[in-house]
Amino acid sequence: MSDRSPACWRRMHLRWLYLSGEDRAPFALYHTNRKLTMEPKVTVNARIVVVGASDTGLAFLEALTFCPHLRFNNLTLISTHGFPDRCSDDNMRFLATSSATLMQDLFLHSHCYSDLDQAWLSLRSWISVVTGKMKAIDREAKHVELMENGKVKYDYLILCTGLQYQMPSLTSTNATTQKTNSVNPYQPKHRHIQAVPSNLFTLNDQHDCSHVHQWLMDNFEKLTGDAVLYGNTIDVFTCVETLMRLGVSGYQIHVVHPPEDNPTSCFPNESVKHAVKQALEKEKVHVHYDCLLTQINDGQHIDVVTSVSFITDAQTLQLECAVFFCFSHKTVDYDAFKAINDACLVFDGRLVIDSTFHTNDPFIYAAGPLTKYSRRYHADQWSDSCFHSKEVGQSLASVVLPLCDPTLEHPAGPLSDHDHLIPVYNQPKIQGGRLPGGYDYLYVTKPTANRDKTATQNLQGRDIVTGRTETGNYFHLHLSPHDVVESITCLSKNTLPVSNLLCLYRKHQLLLNHLCSRYDEGLVHDMYSYFRENWCLALHHDRFADFEQEVRQIMDSAKLEGENGSVSIQEALQKIVDDKAESDQSMSLSEVFQKSEAYSALRKSVLDYLKYNRYHLTMYARPGLL
Repeated sequence: MSDRSPACWRRMHLRWLYLSGEDRAPFALYHTNRKLTMEPKVTVNARIVVVGASDTGLAFLEALTFCPHLRFNNLTLISTHGFPDRCSDDNMRFLATSSATLMQDLFLHSHCYSDLDQAWLSLRSWISVVTGKMKAIDREAKHVELMENGKVKYDYLILCTGLQYQMPSLTSTNATTQKTNSVNPYQPKHRHIQAVPSNLFTLNDQHDCSHVHQWLMDNFEKLTGDAVLYGNTIDVFTCVETLMRLGVSGYQIHVVHPPEDNPTSCFPNESVKHAVKQALEKEKVHVHYDCLLTQINDGQHIDVVTSVSFITDAQTLQLECAVFFCFSHKTVDYDAFKAINDACLVFDGRLVIDSTFHTNDPFIYAAGPLTKYSRRYHADQWSDSCFHSKEVGQSLASVVLPLCDPTLEHPAGPLSDHDHLIPVYNQPKIQGGRLPGGYDYLYVTKPTANRDKTATQNLQGRDIVTGRTETGNYFHLHLSPHDVVESITCLSKNTLPVSNLLCLYRKHQLLLNHLCSRYDEGLVHDMYSYFRENWCLALHHDRFADFEQEVRQIMDSAKLEGENGSVSIQEALQKIVDDKAESDQSMSLSEVFQKSEAYSALRKSVLDYLKYNRYHLTMYARPGLL
């Protein structure tokens, strides 16, 4: 029996791997004690079916599985390729660790669930996995029909299929006879209805990457021609790096960027963009801009792609092709769309939901990039794709859990949508992967509306930068006007300690050992080593978030004695702001706070945190230690 609170062990193991190197075999710790075996749980037999093994769906299942007082007996996951862990793929069992790592680097990482996370959680121990694809939803009979003619009954259906790369429908223009100086600014994004050639790939999950990896190992060296990658996303560049690590020469790779209505770089940071461009030039990778895919194999329907044709604003581009990767755009899978549409669920470019994840069927919920908010919220620029997928899945679980908990009184009607306000999420959006040049890339930023993706380039506040992309130690922090970390950009030749770097998000610079003043004084030359110093280990600890929450509760409930009686800290600070008080009044407020009971409670909380975690935080002095 495994521990029902595995977060601590996961963080300890990651820290051990980082300090001791990555060559050691990972381990799993299963702990059983009397509390775990005798803990009473209420059995829930409701049939909850999740369609799609996305990060959102896995987070939802994790929240239900590790609910401390409920035991779910009927959790089912429907996924095209089964559970998304590499160990479950029989075709991958023979691969060496290095080869499996290359396979994972084919696309960008969200850092929600790694293979180790899935192994430690062992969700398959509590979840029934149905390998198949959803064909239809029968809302009256309450079951999901599969492509293989199977049926899965449900009491609550959760749709988390996400978005997938699709093969775009080709333009009707004949590339061989095109005579024009302008490119059609809009490429049709309808479904490609013809059979997909065997060497044309769209990478959407680990199963696709496993298949591509094996195909490259078996076929690419025997074929004549080049590898063509079509699209504007970061996945194009992570795929280029993987191909070169597999032994494909740079001059055999063609990167083709299609035109866009709102051209924006997939790299918000100009230094990162320049470093990737230089790496591609060094490896002699061919890069083509504003090219619209028009034909494959000169319009002939052949099982293998041998040539692809594009039009630009100046000429026609035709490339001989041995393998074609399509990263042009993501959209809802056609089979999923057909099942949703035929079930009369409201679909407006995406599956429409309200602020509590309800569709127009009270027993069907949806979350993740598949969805969009109803137009009554007047928030078309926001969707679940703007937020951290794992946090969205946990929020969805918080909505569904009260419906299944027999110890609670079920609400008479649907939950309130809080006066048509969309949910507020706090966790950042995370992107990471291997980029050309051997760079390990990490970009962490606050959630941003779809229309304002470029706004992150012109944020107010200040930037703190150390290192250079040329030396492989680039580190960029952006602070808000209130000196809080809003974005983190790392580009390194070394493996990044991602779990530790994520702890810096939304931290004030004073908490980071007075980072701004030290940086201005020239004392911080390398933030990688700076955040590995002993003072920072308390922030990296997995219990620090709980400690922060405890401190906030103390500060929120604190009362200060003043001339007009007791007031809260927020009221005292607001009065100083309204009166435009000078610094001496602020100092007076500090003196009053140090004499209050809140200060004693705050001091005790800090000392308790250091004492309770002393086996990890031995570098901090405590009362009575000296």
